[in-house]
Amino acid sequence: MNDQELFYLLALLKVEGVGDIIAKKLLTHCGSATAVFETKSSQMASIDGIGSVLLRNLRDKTVFEKAEQELKFIKSNDVAISYFMDENYPERLKHCIDGPVLLFSSGNINLKNRKTISIVGTRQITSYGTEFCKKLIADLAPLDPIIISGFAYGVDIVAHQAALDHDLQTIGVLAHGLNQIYPKVHKKYVSKIEETGGFMTEFWSSSNPEKENFVKRNRIVAGISEATIVIESADKGGSLITANMANDYNRDVFAVPGRTTDKYSQGCNTLIKTQKANVLSSAADLIYMLNWDLETTPKSVQKQLFVTLDQDEQKVYDYLQKNGKDLLDTVALQCDFPIYRISGLLLNMELKGVIRPLPGKLFEAI
Repeated sequence: MNDQELFYLLALLKVEGVGDIIAKKLLTHCGSATAVFETKSSQMASIDGIGSVLLRNLRDKTVFEKAEQELKFIKSNDVAISYFMDENYPERLKHCIDGPVLLFSSGNINLKNRKTISIVGTRQITSYGTEFCKKLIADLAPLDPIIISGFAYGVDIVAHQAALDHDLQTIGVLAHGLNQIYPKVHKKYVSKIEETGGFMTEFWSSSNPEKENFVKRNRIVAGISEATIVIESADKGGSLITANMANDYNRDVFAVPGRTTDKYSQGCNTLIKTQKANVLSSAADLIYMLNWDLETTPKSVQKQLFVTLDQDEQKVYDYLQKNGKDLLDTVALQCDFPIYRISGLLLNMELKGVIRPLPGKLFEAI
């Protein structure tokens, strides 16, 4: 992305009333951020969700001053930029309708074709939670997963430390700009994390770690990974919000069960009881459910003769037959279908006996 387009993109994101969803609509309609500011209001009035107030706000010149300041920070600090339409943008976040238009990052993050899990939980982690988290990551280490968390107290920092102990890439998703570290006591981990991983945020250098930012950043934690793991949680908290977001994004969720009398097991137990999370008792559970190291092959299913597929189903079947088993999200992307549509197609095709599901939200043609 050239500097001019980045400048106008930053300006667009500072327009009052323009969030990620609205910004994506404007960018898709106009073709670029530069074009958004050059297009006549009358030509954008027909876009769903674009009203007269927002169109008037698009003429606010003060957004350019803010964009210029942030662009200077980006350039002077070598901040890496990921635009939601670019190849370097996290693949799974592309399928989240409210995923950030822009991500800012530091370090040496590499998400390409990698196993990724997010680990979240209470800031008041117990000795039980600490030991479970450390053992889980130690047992997963041979598979070289990326460990993603929020760099906060408690479960987050334990997960980051355990990843570092086993030379795994770990990514901290921040609730503020890259010009600071919160909490400050965790600054000692920054350089080590940035050696093979790094930090990621949607927030500008002018953003402080406000309460609402933590809730907002949780959707990145939930959407960027194959699965979200809740180690410990009280009956309310940010980790439960993250788990619910992961469910909304059609991601796998796992929770570590605990005694009913333990305060920081209540949230996990509720997730399991309400079928919002799979039980996680060891790394083996995760490995099996995500199909990371599946040793057995499902029994062959006899395909029905003379099955009739509609045009969309045939497109999906041809893709799976050519490419072999693949993730639901990848099938949706490659076949150019939204998640809700591909889910329905795959279910119908499974009922017709032409595909079969595998653990880890994988599907293959029969």
